[in-house]
Amino acid sequence: MPSIKTLLMPAVSQRLLSRERVLALRARAEKKRLATGARHVVHYFHQVDDPYSALAAASLPRLLERYDIDLLAHVVGPPPDSAAPERERLVAYSRRDAALLARHHGLEFHDPGGQPSSDAVAQAAQGLVAAIVAGRFAAVAGPVSASLWGGTGPSGELGELPLATAAATASHQAAAQRLRQQNGHYLGATFLYAGEWYWGIDRLHHLEQRLQALGAQRPAVQGALFPPAPDWDAPVQISRPQPIDFFVSLRSPYSAIVAPRVYALARHAGVPVRLRYVLPMVMRGLPVPREKRSYISLDAAREAHLRGIPFGRLNDPVGRPTERGLALIPLAQRSGREEAYLLSFMRGVWAEGIDAGSDRGLRRIAERAGLGWDDARAALHDEGWRGVAEANREALFALGLWGVPS
Repeated sequence: MPSIKTLLMPAVSQRLLSRERVLALRARAEKKRLATGARHVVHYFHQVDDPYSALAAASLPRLLERYDIDLLAHVVGPPPDSAAPERERLVAYSRRDAALLARHHGLEFHDPGGQPSSDAVAQAAQGLVAAIVAGRFAAVAGPVSASLWGGTGPSGELGELPLATAAATASHQAAAQRLRQQNGHYLGATFLYAGEWYWGIDRLHHLEQRLQALGAQRPAVQGALFPPAPDWDAPVQISRPQPIDFFVSLRSPYSAIVAPRVYALARHAGVPVRLRYVLPMVMRGLPVPREKRSYISLDAAREAHLRGIPFGRLNDPVGRPTERGLALIPLAQRSGREEAYLLSFMRGVWAEGIDAGSDRGLRRIAERAGLGWDDARAALHDEGWRGVAEANREALFALGLWGVPS
């Protein structure tokens, strides 16, 4: 017998994650702003030793040149442990990822192979808090970050900054972190505008689109600072093509919305996909706080809308549904139906509200992917997938990656 939660979740999530609700909340926020005569106010939360914040800081002057907005900056510390499991791996990966993002978008950031010293981070935080008080944050945050990550220590812009006291800096950060949590987030490099969050420079285009819809852009401003790259829509020639190792979790909404694009990318590149499934973090004993769950779901819905991918009528497959889903992957692989099965599962639980924990739901997912139900039921008793999932997790970490999808 399905639980009440399983029965209600698809309808509730469809409403909460719908595009109509997002647009209605935006319209309500704008109506309130107009009624009070307030300006467009964007809050920016900066984590000094976060590579993504370094990229965001470098982009602030250009953002202010493009839009008639007030920027309120806040200096925050790292996310809590519950939001950053495997922290050392996450930190190392963020440097590597930020370097790739910087190269893609024409920014300057190079992975120095380690974090800035605690003394340099403390000094930068004191300088940036003082810059907020002086109204100079947007002008100095980029150079300070460049100095900090360039390995030059307290020199250049960083060495010349007036500093807030350690006590004032600690007080500011505590208040900033409370504000961030109260409004539903947990990371640095985040922008908050009228109730909606945008993490990092690769989500700024959503904020820019919203500001442009409200007429907040300055004359002749079009497009976005960092527009999303279009997917390939035709075959391409690649020298020495390699297979795509696709690390994925059945419980990851980002995995769900990227899966069809990964297989399309592989077809256009003429390479195979090697599916490397892992157990979800929460099923490995790693907690996921409410703020993280909420932001990821809303952000995934926004990205799915952008790409035209069905998403939002979900039936969270955590626990037994994911285990049952994973148990059928080896059968799908032997049957040459891996892609069809994975996409059927992801669409089923993330866009159609199918309960993969029930025989009725999993049968629908399996059969439309071309798997016979008798074979699928037999495969549910084979626990061999567990060892494969653990080996894939170890391979993920050995490659210097951190989470899924990768």
